Amino acid sequence: MCQVKLIIGFIFKEERIFNKIKVILEKRFGKIDFESQILSFNHTTYYAEEFGKHLKRRFFSFKKLISPSKLPEIKIITNKLEKKLSKGLKRTINIDPGYLDLSKLVLASTKDYKHRIYLNKGIYSEVTLFYGNKSFRPWEWTYPDYGTCEYIAIFNKIRGIYAIQIKTN
Repeated sequence: MCQVKLIIGFIFKEERIFNKIKVILEKRFGKIDFESQILSFNHTTYYAEEFGKHLKRRFFSFKKLISPSKLPEIKIITNKLEKKLSKGLKRTINIDPGYLDLSKLVLASTKDYKHRIYLNKGIYSEVTLFYGNKSFRPWEWTYPDYGTCEYIAIFNKIRGIYAIQIKTN
């Protein structure tokens, strides 16, 4: 089976929480080989009650490639980390793992929907972006932020890193 590029997206308010998670995840999944700039997260108010306003978004990818079959296990790990860093019943960070290969970006979710496929242990996946005409492109169900030029540029950059990796391995 082809190895894929683990990516993780974060929504957070406090950078200290993000920095804490970054250290934990790097110990767990290995060296980070791409880290995006901090982006403003203002595409929805879905997280406002839990996190507050003026949220930030960031993505990174890991150097070590993974089997796509590891996605449920990784989502369970990140869910436990979210819970561990919660204040009461409110999370302080949202951690969205997924993977990227040359043709698509796949995200993990605990929520079922018409375009999601059940994987294992309560985890679903969705193809959030597809690659065509030299760039990632959104589907009708793609989250609005994932369809922006900013995010697509990030995933195209990570795809370039991945393409070099699989050629040299």
